[in-house]
Amino acid sequence: MKRTLSRRTIRAAAVTAAVLIGVLLSGQNLPAADKAPVFDVITVSAAITPPIAEYIVQSIGEAAKSGAEGLILRLDTPGGLDLAMRDIAKGILNAPVPVIVYVAPSGARAASAGVIITVAAHIAAMAPGTNIGAAHPVALGIGGSMDKTMSRKVENDAVAYVRGIAKKRARNEDWVEKAVRKSESITAEEALRLKVIDFVATDLNRLLEQADGREVSLAAGKKVLKTKGAILNEKIMGTRHKVLSALSDPNIAYILLLIGLAGLYFEFSNPGVILPGVIGGISLIMAFFAMQTLPVNYAGIALILFSIILFIAEIKVVSHGILTVGGIVSLVIGSLMLFQAPDPSLRVSWGVLIPAVTITSLFFIAVIAIALKAQLRPRQGGQEGMRGEEGLAITDIHEDGKVLIHGEHWNAISDVPVTQGSKIRVIRVEHLKVRIEPIEK
Repeated sequence: MKRTLSRRTIRAAAVTAAVLIGVLLSGQNLPAADKAPVFDVITVSAAITPPIAEYIVQSIGEAAKSGAEGLILRLDTPGGLDLAMRDIAKGILNAPVPVIVYVAPSGARAASAGVIITVAAHIAAMAPGTNIGAAHPVALGIGGSMDKTMSRKVENDAVAYVRGIAKKRARNEDWVEKAVRKSESITAEEALRLKVIDFVATDLNRLLEQADGREVSLAAGKKVLKTKGAILNEKIMGTRHKVLSALSDPNIAYILLLIGLAGLYFEFSNPGVILPGVIGGISLIMAFFAMQTLPVNYAGIALILFSIILFIAEIKVVSHGILTVGGIVSLVIGSLMLFQAPDPSLRVSWGVLIPAVTITSLFFIAVIAIALKAQLRPRQGGQEGMRGEEGLAITDIHEDGKVLIHGEHWNAISDVPVTQGSKIRVIRVEHLKVRIEPIEK
């Protein structure tokens, strides 16, 4: 009986194992479930500068390497530099994956350079309550202005550039030209009606629903977007790009420049302190790096440097404050001229400029006052420092004798006899002897 039960158990186990193996083998032939598409999402809410351009182009490459279905750029920008904008547009036009530019959230804008970036996208969308436009090129850098011929050349170049991009993306060429020539700006709803953008979407999920099945043209050919049920992979800007982007802020660059000049000035006027020189050198290097990415007016830099020279000269040459006033005036004018750009995002704000100029001017005035006070203070050592010092006669003094001054014994002479124990005052030092006079009681 036991033997029969054992055989039945073995037979049942064998059947069960065979069934399991069959299920596993058949499962290998079943079609794999489709994976949900993934879209990388980055946010740019700043002026378009070289670090921002590098970040966007790098994000496009990372999306392609990770196998993402595409990249969504959530954009809010007042504009920026032409070269940085062209780098971004070039990166989008040649992207191996679809790039969706979404001007959001409500209240955001795609102004100036943001217009070209939005038009260059494979899919362009805006949130309700946003606007796009005002893309007229402006003069940056030295002088901040162009003659009529140069202005016309720059404008025509910008028009040809943006019309070419709009034509490639089948968008309204006439309106983008007006945005460049006449600085026209329109709302999201108007942009949709004029076929400047593809969708108006309240959020990213709604945007993906509308974009599903849309055919786009990539550098490698046509591609149909699969956005249904897509997974959004929010990506945060790395530390390196955050630092570079912060340094590209004109306010930060301006403050670093002033700190650098003040630190070096303090180090040169007090050699050996070390710390101000180190801080000043680092700040100055970072300021110069930032100025490579900004529209810098070199006349402004020259005026700021000239103001430092005037402050230093005030210590060497007593001008009764004329050099100090000249330094402050030069500092103010240089600060106003430093970043000469019509775009407020590329200029030093008044909220930073006025306190910075005030604090810097007060700093140099205080240093100058301390230096002049030290120069005018009576000397505490040497022959000049002994004049007027008081002491005690420890012997009778006339043509010879000894006095005690600050705990030191000195040989002394006097024009009038001085008795031992009398209080005396030094008139001057003569060949290691002090000529003294008695102090009347």
